[in-house]
Amino acid sequence: MSAPLDFSGKTALVVGGSSGIGNGIAHGFREAGARVIATGTRASASAYAAEEGSDLEGLEFRTLDVSDRTAIDRFGWPDPLDVVVLCQGAVRYGREEFERAGWDEVLQVNLTSVLDCANAARGALAKSGGSLIVISSVSAYYGLRANPAYGASKAGAVSLVKSLAAAFAEEGIRVNGIAPGYVLTKLNRSFLGEEDFQKNAIAGIPRGRLGTPEDMAGAALFLASPLADYIAGQTITVDGGMTLAG
Repeated sequence: MSAPLDFSGKTALVVGGSSGIGNGIAHGFREAGARVIATGTRASASAYAAEEGSDLEGLEFRTLDVSDRTAIDRFGWPDPLDVVVLCQGAVRYGREEFERAGWDEVLQVNLTSVLDCANAARGALAKSGGSLIVISSVSAYYGLRANPAYGASKAGAVSLVKSLAAAFAEEGIRVNGIAPGYVLTKLNRSFLGEEDFQKNAIAGIPRGRLGTPEDMAGAALFLASPLADYIAGQTITVDGGMTLAG
């Protein structure tokens, strides 16, 4: 096998690739030679210029708001596609997820839109025998006292990976997932950016540090590569060992 992590001549699309984990994954594929399209909800790449954790240099930016179901249908999905990474995410704090509006918003972004995007990209991925990767969270495996919608949506995404893998396999599409542990992003900065919380979190991680978007990129490159050709329907936990002790 020659250079299995070389994605030269391939096209990768990262939904939610404008910042955070998605941005790190997008740059991982760019550095591996792929043409990379990153989506975000804002109108242009320049709107992210001052955004922490956002670097769109070398990426093709396209606007896509997955909270709008019709926007997914209208989006110009490249064809063919070799890799699609679904890294969209939403969370609501202050117990807003116990209310119907908060619940519906988080489920739409974190779960329903994953199915919608997968269906929209299915034909293009089938042409290349491509790889679909869903980013969920280790929160899928816990009870979240203040965020029932986030936890339920991520658990649903883990299950959805299995269903999509079984349904898409006959078309040559491999579907897998990644469940990140603690990675400091704009979604969780309100608590993970707090010094005492972060110190306690790191104390419970055997690897002794928070994860990075680059850590998730490594897992995504592996799952999309020929090295993972016989892996389907699996969600890999990438958390530095945080969940080992329960």
